[in-house]
Amino acid sequence: MNSSESSPPAPPLFVPPDAISSRCVAFLKKVNEKYGLALDSYFDLYRWSTDHIDLFWDTVWDDIAIVGYKGQGVVDNNTLPAANPPWFSEARINWAENMLTCRSADKFALIQATEPTLECPNPPHQRVTYADLYVMVADLVSALLMLDLKPGDRVASYSSNCIENVVACLATTAIGCIWVSAAADFGTQGVLERFEQVQPRVIFAVNAVVYNGKVHPHLPKLQSLLSGLSERCSLNPVVIVIQSAKDASGWDTDWLSWDTFISKGKSSSLGRTSEGEIEWCRQIFDWPLWILFSSGTTGCPKPIVHRAGGMLLQAKKEFVICADLRPEDVFFYYTTTGWMMWNFLVSGLSVGCTLVLYDGSPLREPSYLWHLVDELQISIFGTSAKYLDQLSRIGYKPRDHHNLTCLRHIYSTGSPLAHALFDYVYEHIHPNVLLASITGGTDICSLFAGMCSALPVHRGEIQCRMLGMAIETFTHDGHNCQAGEAGELVCVRPFPCMPIGFWPLPGFGTDESVKAAAERFRLSYFAEYKGMWYHGDHVLITPSQHGNGGGLIMLGRSDGVLNPGGIRFGSSEIYNVLETCFSFSEERNANDIIEDALVVAQSIDVGTDERVILFVKLYGKRTLSIEMEQKIRSEIRLRRSPRHVPARIIQVDDIPYTLNGKRVEIPVKKIINGAQISCVNSATLRNPECLAQFASIGEMLREEMAAKR
Repeated sequence: MNSSESSPPAPPLFVPPDAISSRCVAFLKKVNEKYGLALDSYFDLYRWSTDHIDLFWDTVWDDIAIVGYKGQGVVDNNTLPAANPPWFSEARINWAENMLTCRSADKFALIQATEPTLECPNPPHQRVTYADLYVMVADLVSALLMLDLKPGDRVASYSSNCIENVVACLATTAIGCIWVSAAADFGTQGVLERFEQVQPRVIFAVNAVVYNGKVHPHLPKLQSLLSGLSERCSLNPVVIVIQSAKDASGWDTDWLSWDTFISKGKSSSLGRTSEGEIEWCRQIFDWPLWILFSSGTTGCPKPIVHRAGGMLLQAKKEFVICADLRPEDVFFYYTTTGWMMWNFLVSGLSVGCTLVLYDGSPLREPSYLWHLVDELQISIFGTSAKYLDQLSRIGYKPRDHHNLTCLRHIYSTGSPLAHALFDYVYEHIHPNVLLASITGGTDICSLFAGMCSALPVHRGEIQCRMLGMAIETFTHDGHNCQAGEAGELVCVRPFPCMPIGFWPLPGFGTDESVKAAAERFRLSYFAEYKGMWYHGDHVLITPSQHGNGGGLIMLGRSDGVLNPGGIRFGSSEIYNVLETCFSFSEERNANDIIEDALVVAQSIDVGTDERVILFVKLYGKRTLSIEMEQKIRSEIRLRRSPRHVPARIIQVDDIPYTLNGKRVEIPVKKIINGAQISCVNSATLRNPECLAQFASIGEMLREEMAAKR
């Protein structure tokens, strides 16, 4: 896209070779023609899309060919996000119907790859065509209707990333039921905390999962979950077990196998029209599609209800207009079924491309996923910043071992992508790929900022704010940030993928529980800045380059912002220095390698100030030396400022992470400031045992400050 702006100080890492032929530019031209405008750059289009949200989303609907009835009216263009206005009030759509518009008997819809084990060193990939997928969904729709399910009933999954899980999601939503998912690696207690809030009538589960080269039985965890649901809320759901292993130990006679359940559905053929088509349950645009949960590290996980129309419209806008996904693409995202990226991936069916599902460890054999790229010709590769970080730390360079010429895009999310990891991707994975760091999250189950196939990629930056998402940065006291000033990410206009609310919604619970959920929802997103959506991220919007309207640099979660001496900065500013100067490289001395780190603030001077505490996990079994401490302080001072230098650098055995692979900053901050470990929900953590060390260190740090008074 054209721009009259001056050249950026540093050249882009990637410039799209065919930006002018991108879908984004085609959409811009369509808007110009339809409304008699002369928009010239992405930033022009972005500003128009956020100034005229009604016209924009109406045009998006038509451009991406939504199946369903649109009707008149889009949204009140004059309202604020806190009003959470209705969208497309006359519309009638079904999300699953839009996922299955392709019915090809020759085109693969899903390919399932499984991690090799000693018993099965070369597991065959499972494949289903779009025609196969439609038949499987139709049969499962029939089977679910035999259970007398009604629109609005919840259907849950406690499964691995398998084909059957996708089928279950599609069939559930085809009949207007609400999908709920928990990953098979979640502990029973964490799943119980989620499912007891939403009371599913049906639970799909696998009987075994593969991870780290081993087969792990899952039925004992399932049995424990069911016992908890029965004891705590007298819930006894129908259970359907997807059998991926031959071991049947722990089987309950009341359970149904997947094959048996599907066969019953096939024989009854319920939920079909006279022409044999699935009888899609088309509901209003704002009908609840699925419930996602917050991490719940310091409280009960929040049940976030997403609207069907918003999920459909937003995903297709992101994929078709912004990312230029095509039916010929092969789309992979490394994710569990409990992370919103699974929902993001499955939504790719709406484009008609092939999705690759993977069940297993991503790093036990670092070459495995990259071998899949070449074997399956994966063109869109999605992962987490943590995976890329770990891959770089072990020194694996995919480009040296694999062809990878099929790759078009690499997506990264889950945490900020460090500047050094941009270099790693372009040097050691692919020199000519669109690397898109993307951000949004479970709260919106989509993106606020991310990829655009018409724009360059700049080191350390998310490419752009997404069309229709009116995000800005505010100061702590609610004013717009000045140029070059970091602030709180807010959205100042309504958007269709805003959640409907927290469960229970009106009509699905007692008046008291519905009112409490509504208040919890308000406090989560609208209590910080009047009328505005507060997302809880500390970010910097960079100066506009090449007409992008400014990229984004993620600086950390807002509640983890550090503020020593009144100077506010995000934790990622520290992590980026450590990544640049102390991560694994062949040239670096092993004594200078930091394997992982966590930075938090300790309250001092009776709460009037704070000091920065940096915890480090060193490579191997090395001990933090005085020389190493000095190197860390020196690099942070040189590359950031004296205010960024930690007051204390402390070696720890491990760094705590959530089950979805995110650093646990806020609970550690609370613990070192005196909170009990019991304030942290251990069921949400991958390694909760390491918190005891932080509690001991916290006691020492508080005694240290008390002695100085």
